[in-house]
Amino acid sequence: MSSHTLTAPAMPQAEINQYPRQDLVSIRDLTPSQIDGIMQLSTRLKARPEDFRTALSGKHIAMFFEKPSLRTRLTFEAGVCGLGGSVSFVDQTHERLDARETLKDIAHNLERWVSAIVLRTFAHATVERVAEFANAPVINALSELEHPCQALADYFTLYERFGDLKKVRLAYLGDGNNVLHSLLLTAAQLGSKIRIATPEGYGANSQILIEALEIANHTGATIEIMTDPRRAVRGADAVYTDAWVSMGHELEADERSRIFPPYQVNDKLMACAPSHAVFMHCLPAHRNQEVTDAVIDSVRSIVFDQAENRMHVQKAILMLLAGSASRMPTRSNHA
Repeated sequence: MSSHTLTAPAMPQAEINQYPRQDLVSIRDLTPSQIDGIMQLSTRLKARPEDFRTALSGKHIAMFFEKPSLRTRLTFEAGVCGLGGSVSFVDQTHERLDARETLKDIAHNLERWVSAIVLRTFAHATVERVAEFANAPVINALSELEHPCQALADYFTLYERFGDLKKVRLAYLGDGNNVLHSLLLTAAQLGSKIRIATPEGYGANSQILIEALEIANHTGATIEIMTDPRRAVRGADAVYTDAWVSMGHELEADERSRIFPPYQVNDKLMACAPSHAVFMHCLPAHRNQEVTDAVIDSVRSIVFDQAENRMHVQKAILMLLAGSASRMPTRSNHA
């Protein structure tokens, strides 16, 4: 199976610096041109990491994680170090971020010390509130509503393999969760094609879907919603699934184990997709639940390409949001 070879144009530091200071709480915080810029910069970062060894020199990144992590933590830490910055990791898995003091006070402290704040939380409102108060870029490394860094890395992986993302059709099967929400919004922003098959009652958040459809009206994206997984994968370039039970929903495991088996990605289902279609998963995978060993370990699987690309894309995000002159004032301009 061949990969599409990409050659990205140079993106000088002056062009990087033209991006306005902002947060990445949601894919909705980015414009289509900014997403394209992330794709192009990620290509350069992956091909020539040595050219960017000092891109975050003098920058310090703080990471607060309420949920366990392998890929997100290590790809951010490796990415920051690879760009010449430094990083502090704060383990919040034992208590929520605001357990000891208000998010407002935390944000006002952090903005005095660090160049960017990376949050992995249960409540999406936690990320929104810190971004509201902190005068330093805030990056959503996963919340109950979205996983923007994952979706951007996934579409970068598709970009590497297929080229023009407007021509790519992604089929997502299973739970309408945070990963799906960010994939849906990214597809809409890119003018791409996405087909979603979920069980009745387990679809995407209705507000996210409405906003994605509104974006699609401007970009020409195609969004299809259905319940039939076989129909969803027909004509798809990529078949994507995620865990049936997300962190925080463990009490629903028994019920979901009865409802979701028709959405398992196995050889029989993959046979309904074109022969060139690849398999994708954000990991960790519950093997032989949402995907069989035969599929995830096959030559069609690109799950470890996705995992690798988390680092390259997050490096691009950090450069675009925190890589130029700090936006931190001497004193906070927030109430």
